[in-house]
Amino acid sequence: MQIGPYRLKNNLMVAPMAGVTDRPFRQLCKTMGAGLAVSEMVSSNSLLWGSEKTRRRANHDGEVEPKSVQIAGADPAMMAEAARYNVDQGAQIIDINMGCPAKKVCNVMAGSALLQNEPLVQRILEAVVSAVAVPVTLKIRTGWDRSHRNALSVARIAEASGIQSLAIHGRTRACGYTGDAEYETIAAVKASIRIPVVANGDITSPEKARHVLEVTGADGLMIGRAAQGRPWIFREVAHYLETGTLMPAPEVREIHHVLCQHLEDLYSFYGLETGVRIARKHISWYTKGLKGSAAFRHAMNQLQTTVEQRQAVNAFFDELLSQGQRLQYDSESASEAMAA
Repeated sequence: MQIGPYRLKNNLMVAPMAGVTDRPFRQLCKTMGAGLAVSEMVSSNSLLWGSEKTRRRANHDGEVEPKSVQIAGADPAMMAEAARYNVDQGAQIIDINMGCPAKKVCNVMAGSALLQNEPLVQRILEAVVSAVAVPVTLKIRTGWDRSHRNALSVARIAEASGIQSLAIHGRTRACGYTGDAEYETIAAVKASIRIPVVANGDITSPEKARHVLEVTGADGLMIGRAAQGRPWIFREVAHYLETGTLMPAPEVREIHHVLCQHLEDLYSFYGLETGVRIARKHISWYTKGLKGSAAFRHAMNQLQTTVEQRQAVNAFFDELLSQGQRLQYDSESASEAMAA
């Protein structure tokens, strides 16, 4: 798949997720087979650019190229300036957020709230595309609510404005993350525009990935929540799309290794205190569905130091390995894991 001058190694992308797609997670997913990973969204408010959180989100040191940064806001001039700022910080692709359903984003008329105002959508897209020499991409939902699915109209505006790739989550803003994603709207958009279209929403397995490509005709796939604690989903999907066969589930030993490396990257990136806090959710995601993990996760959330976290993780996996397990889910946790 091609975005501007960048030829991706495949058509699989990591969806931008606030509080998740930091540099350690993006690097890990790329190592595990993703062709592109989009950063957490960066506010277009320049007053926030000096904050530690924003500086961290704009940190791409050592990251595999191309480096894609998502920006969010509702003012065309501010969005243009945010694009220039992030390109100066190393961004090679600018992604515009018009898909986030969070109330705190929509309440300031950013994210998916913009889908209610197509003239403003056009002004923002044209301003950002004109502001930078790098490719600009866009992420949207199918509309504001089920009575106002206007993804096709917004897609045509995007193409005319110079957007070089369009990702669509198969839900409206009103849907949030409830119910099932629908792909008919994505298929209609793909049939109507020439720029690459990327399908997003409920892609939780290699089989589902192929199904979504078949029913939408999309050029690529964007995977979000299903990669939390399962970064190997990208290699599994890539293998299945290429060969038609499923890879074996990862062994407990590999899960342990991947998690430990991820933890070290988090501690290094955030510092020890914040790293411990950020690591808790990742440990929970990695272990969900493994035998005995419910009690382990509860105890894990009480630990306060990296030493305690490392020791607890190692003890949990050592116990699984002593039982000769590969990857064994109990039924309740398995359904929770796949619904994520």
